[in-house]
Amino acid sequence: MKKAGILNRHLAGALAELGHGDTLLVCDAGMPIPAGPRVVDLAFRAGVPSFAEVLDGLLDELVVEGATAAHEVRGANPGASSLLDARFPELTLISHEKLKELTADARLVVRTGEARPYANVLLRCGVFF
Repeated sequence: MKKAGILNRHLAGALAELGHGDTLLVCDAGMPIPAGPRVVDLAFRAGVPSFAEVLDGLLDELVVEGATAAHEVRGANPGASSLLDARFPELTLISHEKLKELTADARLVVRTGEARPYANVLLRCGVFF
């Protein structure tokens, strides 16, 4: 049994399969998820686990070379906006509609219990060397 890091077997296994250039969407509970990407649904109750908790746990284990979010987060969810700015100084912003389109090509979607709007980010995996 693992003693540290992500303990959820489905999520840990899915993360191990990601490679350079693969994308992973971390999303709130309300984000529509298209057919196609593998989904690990962590949502338990509204707000549990939070977007911030899941994102930080993933960032502890992944090499990320880029991040994309919806520009709507700026006005609708200042907390998520600040979190994303702190974690990704070169955050790319696009429309929420475009983010939903890009989700169809994601390798993995991790759904959180977050119940605040636009708490979504598409991560592009990098390499550790």
